[in-house]
Amino acid sequence: MRAIEITAPGGPEVLEWHEVPDPSVGPGDVLIDVAASAVNRADVHQRRGFYDPPPGAPLYPGLEVSGVVAAVGADVEQFKAGDEVCALLAGGGYAERVAVPWQQVMPVPEGLPLAEAAALPEVACTVWSNVFMIGRLRRGETLLVHGGASGIGTFAVQLAKALGSRVAATVGSEAKAEQVRKLGADEVVNYREEDFADRVEADVILDIMGAKYLAGNVRALRTGGRLVIIGLQGGGKAELDLGALLTKRATVHGTTLRSRPVDEKGVIVRSVVDNVWPLVEAGAVRPVVYAKVPMSQAADAHRMLDSGEHVGKILLVR
Repeated sequence: MRAIEITAPGGPEVLEWHEVPDPSVGPGDVLIDVAASAVNRADVHQRRGFYDPPPGAPLYPGLEVSGVVAAVGADVEQFKAGDEVCALLAGGGYAERVAVPWQQVMPVPEGLPLAEAAALPEVACTVWSNVFMIGRLRRGETLLVHGGASGIGTFAVQLAKALGSRVAATVGSEAKAEQVRKLGADEVVNYREEDFADRVEADVILDIMGAKYLAGNVRALRTGGRLVIIGLQGGGKAELDLGALLTKRATVHGTTLRSRPVDEKGVIVRSVVDNVWPLVEAGAVRPVVYAKVPMSQAADAHRMLDSGEHVGKILLVR
């Protein structure tokens, strides 16, 4: 088969479309003929040499795919050849085929085009597990999403709104602000012009920035608030005002998804299918696709992501 290999740490030009060995299929695996994958920030970090795949994962980038089941391992009863599926991966999505533990495989939501389903697994599992399973966002509460125009941000805005919460988001331009409002955000803050903590009080904050936003996040939390940190784009070390945290009886959670054991991912995946897929099928939540790029031209897709001009997901299609 062919896959995108990272020939050396560096810029998008190090991504090359090569012949590689076919994946091996274990007894608990599902082999997927890939229709599409998607570009995530973690892929960029891996390309630059800062984020190695977990042990045992394919070395090729790509944390999600959609496609058709080609074969299943001897122990798999949940899927069969010919099923249209999408999957959460630890790596290997930028390829013609990928083998995935069955626990991380999901049916494509009814009515959704197969390629577009590749835009869902990573964002749906990230948002559902962090905002709702860990952050325990409830109807009527306020969610603050940093990076509201990103793939995760556009999905979080829609999902929280669909489940009855008030939603605030930060963005970097008025053009992005307008698009995020159309997705349902009640309040949008341009972080280049305003301090979000002066504008927003939130019960749950989904943060991709880390250190840079820590003080502001704590300030923006309501009493009993929950801050969930899933990224470190603004650095990994900062001073935490424990007095403010205690006074607000607030909590700070730090989580990752990629390195979790298969069984933990399986719990998240099943919960997403049960709770999120019905909203996708009803049209209340939809993947926001900014562009579709041929997989062999993954370098162009990474340049697009690096530019920061996109809203939603960039897909790599076969």
